[in-house]
Amino acid sequence: MNPVPERVKVAVIGSGQAGLSVAFYLRRFELVADEDFVMLDRAPGPGGAWQHRWSSLRLGTAHRVNDLPGMAELGLSFDTADRQAPAREVVADYYGRFEEHFDLKVHRPIDVKRVTNDGADLRIEFEDLAPQPLEEQRTRGFFARRRRTFVEPEVHRGEVRTQFLVNATGTWGSPFVPYYPGMSDFQGRHLHTSDYLDAESFRGQHVVVVGGGTSAIGFMLELEHVAAGLTWVSRRPIDWLDRQELDLEGASAAVALQDEAARSGRALPSVVSGTGVPRSRRIASGIERGLLVARPMFQRIEPDRVTWPDGASARADAIIWATGFRPELRHLAPLKLRERAGGVTVGQGATWSDPRIFLAGYGPQASTIGANRAGRMIARQIMAML
Repeated sequence: MNPVPERVKVAVIGSGQAGLSVAFYLRRFELVADEDFVMLDRAPGPGGAWQHRWSSLRLGTAHRVNDLPGMAELGLSFDTADRQAPAREVVADYYGRFEEHFDLKVHRPIDVKRVTNDGADLRIEFEDLAPQPLEEQRTRGFFARRRRTFVEPEVHRGEVRTQFLVNATGTWGSPFVPYYPGMSDFQGRHLHTSDYLDAESFRGQHVVVVGGGTSAIGFMLELEHVAAGLTWVSRRPIDWLDRQELDLEGASAAVALQDEAARSGRALPSVVSGTGVPRSRRIASGIERGLLVARPMFQRIEPDRVTWPDGASARADAIIWATGFRPELRHLAPLKLRERAGGVTVGQGATWSDPRIFLAGYGPQASTIGANRAGRMIARQIMAML
């Protein structure tokens, strides 16, 4: 991989759905990667947040993944993808081919630490997380043989200056876990959705799943015949929808709520709270057999259990916090974009307080189809200002 250029017109942080969509349209406007724009991604490989999801997750059971713009040129579509393969492998494969086909030259693993003002430009400070190559050393003696050893790498820091910044870091790197009394006294395991690997690691254990969205429901269904005991709790009542898929009206209402919050600079609301959960056949079966019945939120966490105000309790060896994520914007803190209301004021992908900065995949663009639309919209705005 070539070194990160010192200065570009546009820098894109993140190469998930939103970042790749922006890059695709920049290429359509004849901008060249590593000359006119640069892509920086913290992950070790292609696939965005999907590469970190648990192995049992399949495309047929997850939220629908929309095709990237231009993916048809490669003869690829998630609608016809292998439903038996792990979703993380399918998405990583397709995204990797997409990056290569459109010559996006994504630099990874690059961890952006902070973005600051540098006159009319923006200065992006990063760390290159790539491991130092192995060194070959030869032992002395008659039976000399080669052995390969790791050398502790020094952190390589770098900078790149840009006229415009597209932040497409998503939310996976910023998990949200609410505080409850007794959390630090718990003797079992605390895990967030982002830490979940597979059901087998919970075999024979008593597990409490916290959350009212599709991830929590998926964990309950996976753990049903593996865990010794399962308890599902939610901070709000579950809004079950009497249909198997989210309809256009429900999706539009959720997008409108996200857009309203983004434009007013408020913290973004939960998408599930605005749409409800469709009652698929698999979910309906879980409800009928008494598995998917959520209890109200517990009051306190004890060393080996959770307790409710009425004195009831449930044993717990592990608590899985399927409580969502927050936009990952820590590296933008020096720019002081956040409003007192808790969010960033964003309209049509652009931050209203700084016209050089765009947030792709933020708020109403968080869905995979929204990210695609945002890519075209953001690229057009940038080209109009170049």
